[in-house]
Amino acid sequence: MEKQEIQKQARQIMDDFAKALEKVKVSPKKEKKKVGGFREEGEGLEAEPDFRKRFFANAPKTEGDFIIAEKKSW
Repeated sequence: MEKQEIQKQARQIMDDFAKALEKVKVSPKKEKKKVGGFREEGEGLEAEPDFRKRFFANAPKTEGDFIIAEKKSW
């Protein structure tokens, strides 16, 4: 009997919720057509002469001109 009562209450809650949702008015959202976030290409800045050396010194594992790193280790 208790299971049927819980089912009846759950059905009533769902019906009340559905009726409440029917009253909600949603206005259509305006979409932006403009694509942004691109930048102009430039010449770039000169890097510090020892940057590459420091960069590779901080890497835990290297092999020649490559940094060895784990992929998706989380």
